[in-house]
Amino acid sequence: MKILLVFAHPESRSLNGALRDVAIEELTAQGHEVRVSDLYADGWKSEVGHADFPLLPPDARLVPVAASKTAFEAGALTEDVKAEIEKLLWADVLILQFPLWWFSMPAILKGWVDRVFAYGFAYGVGEHSDKRWGDRYGEGSLAGKRAMLIVTAGGWEEHYSARGVNGPIDDLLFPINHGILYYPGYDVLPPFVAYRADRLDEAGFTEVAEGLRERMRTIGTVSPIPYRQQNGGDYLIPSMQLRPGLGDPAAPSFALHLNETREALRQAGE
Repeated sequence: MKILLVFAHPESRSLNGALRDVAIEELTAQGHEVRVSDLYADGWKSEVGHADFPLLPPDARLVPVAASKTAFEAGALTEDVKAEIEKLLWADVLILQFPLWWFSMPAILKGWVDRVFAYGFAYGVGEHSDKRWGDRYGEGSLAGKRAMLIVTAGGWEEHYSARGVNGPIDDLLFPINHGILYYPGYDVLPPFVAYRADRLDEAGFTEVAEGLRERMRTIGTVSPIPYRQQNGGDYLIPSMQLRPGLGDPAAPSFALHLNETREALRQAGE
């Protein structure tokens, strides 16, 4: 398979840098073709502004959605953005790798999403009617491809558990997994998370690295997170509310967007 790894850490000698190398080494050993977008090393511009839309007159009011649509349709996005879109179209699998900073991704990676996920490419596609609400959440330009996160966190795994003070890791990553990756159609794989990032000794790193190698070996076969498809019948259109009777009423709100039957089958297969 063809795999794009988007790397967002300012220090190549960090734990993230070491895990990136482990992932690339294992993926290559498995016969996959790997390309890397190293955002800090490449000096990626994260903020959206007038300069991103060459067709927009300098004195025009910037409406990012409209400007993005016009530029994408005209093939007039900036060269750095077009290069990343080409990589996404090339790749069968997208990996986003980053440290969990303040419960989210670093700003440079969010800026990569803001600029690269253009209107007409990653969103704003498909018809809107009383039967469909665009091609999104399981459908879209990137449907049929896979995506996953490699994340490092400073806290203990227990801190990110169901009763942990930081909140469940699946809930913290839901806006990225569901809102950024699943939205344009990716089949989203369970994330790989390394905890106690600043406290790993050599033995701890060896264990984490082997776990990552195993995930890379199964990147093409592991079952994705069983999110519900927006247009698959589970949601009322146009309110986009989950149909009455679906989901466990006692489940946390994010968990309602999982198909219970598919989730049970996924867990049984792990």
